[in-house]
Amino acid sequence: QVQLVESGGGLVQSGGSLRLSCAASGRTVGSDAMGWFRQAPGKEREFVSAITRSGGSTAYADSVKGRFAISRDNAKNTVYLQMNSLKPEDTAVYYCASRRSIFGGVSYVKEGYENWGQGTQVTVSS
Repeated sequence: QVQLVESGGGLVQSGGSLRLSCAASGRTVGSDAMGWFRQAPGKEREFVSAITRSGGSTAYADSVKGRFAISRDNAKNTVYLQMNSLKPEDTAVYYCASRRSIFGGVSYVKEGYENWGQGTQVTVSS
């Protein structure tokens, strides 16, 4: 079983940047696709971004495309989410998740991921 721990959240002004990290332990996640989701108060958990196990392909929600960038360092067993030009509507708890699949592809739905971190709070003030 893999454990995922997110870090890097915090309070930032609109237009600012944050870099989230997701450190995996228990086993390597080099064979897993990895995703980031977020959940704002009173809302469903929604897809933000994902990356294939090789790192060769990425996916983004339309709301963050061009502002966020996902990456991974398999040697460090860590996935990152660089968030730029943050907006108040980006305020949420951000979750990291891992997915094992035959071809290492991503999923856009939370049901497609088996392991989840506890989340890190991101608050963007206007």
